[in-house]
Amino acid sequence: MSFYIGREASKLWKRVCAETSIEVKLLVENWKYLLGGLICQYIHGLAAHGVHYFHRPGPILQDVGYYLLPELGIERAYISETLFTFIFASFVLWTFHPFIFKNKKIYTVLLWCRVLAFLFGCQILRIITFYSTQLPGPNYHCREGSKFATLPLPENILEVFVIIPRGVLYGCGDLIFSSHMIFSLVFVRTYQKYGTRRFIKQCAWLTVVVQSLLIIASRKHYTVDVVVAWYTVNLVVYFIDHKLPELPDRSSAALLLPVTKDSRTKEENHKLLNGNNVDSADRRSRTQSNGKVQELSNVVHSDAATNGV
Repeated sequence: MSFYIGREASKLWKRVCAETSIEVKLLVENWKYLLGGLICQYIHGLAAHGVHYFHRPGPILQDVGYYLLPELGIERAYISETLFTFIFASFVLWTFHPFIFKNKKIYTVLLWCRVLAFLFGCQILRIITFYSTQLPGPNYHCREGSKFATLPLPENILEVFVIIPRGVLYGCGDLIFSSHMIFSLVFVRTYQKYGTRRFIKQCAWLTVVVQSLLIIASRKHYTVDVVVAWYTVNLVVYFIDHKLPELPDRSSAALLLPVTKDSRTKEENHKLLNGNNVDSADRRSRTQSNGKVQELSNVVHSDAATNGV
């Protein structure tokens, strides 16, 4: 038993090392795109923080979703955030699965370059939209009487460019369209294309639908914020996805393998990266070799019998 565990651990370690060497090389080649994507996330956060200075609380607007969905209340507002955290964390963990699992279809670095492009394409439109018209926030901390509903003018430039966690949690004014829905839909659409489990894909879409309803029931957004997110994000992702080059097939992973003089080591790395078990591959190779030897032996015996006759 201990021998089996040790052998499996050794295989896992080889797989992690081989995948890491690939991803490091891709990171060196594509770090500018990742850095640019992260800077764009900061710009989006900065814009959402800035619009809070313009927010003015007022009566909640008429909303069909508010009539149809009962209000969860401030004590249960955490439910939608918990579900969003689950979606976010699940997707992030999935993007790193090639380091652990045998079956793999993506490269982590290249996938995140693509995802960040999707996110910022949607967030640019979101920034333009919520700066065009500031609606009175329906969330509890954005209503009249709340100390978080308005922000005093900044005393120095540092207050504008520094984003604090409290500002993220208690932001107001950045309504159309929902940022939570941007992240959720981008993640689910990405898994829809590059994921391999049909059941998980179906559950992911169902989870996003539930997330949409919870956002409205929590009064964090108006229904229009969610509806606009559904068609805008899908259209933006569809457009950008067709403009970007497709991710390379993992069957070509040998081109990215580290240079090694040991041909057997290179072959094992290639099998590990493409999700093949080295031992099982060796057994198949030995079986095929034994089969060819057996066929050759049968031909020899047949010729000998014919000559004897």
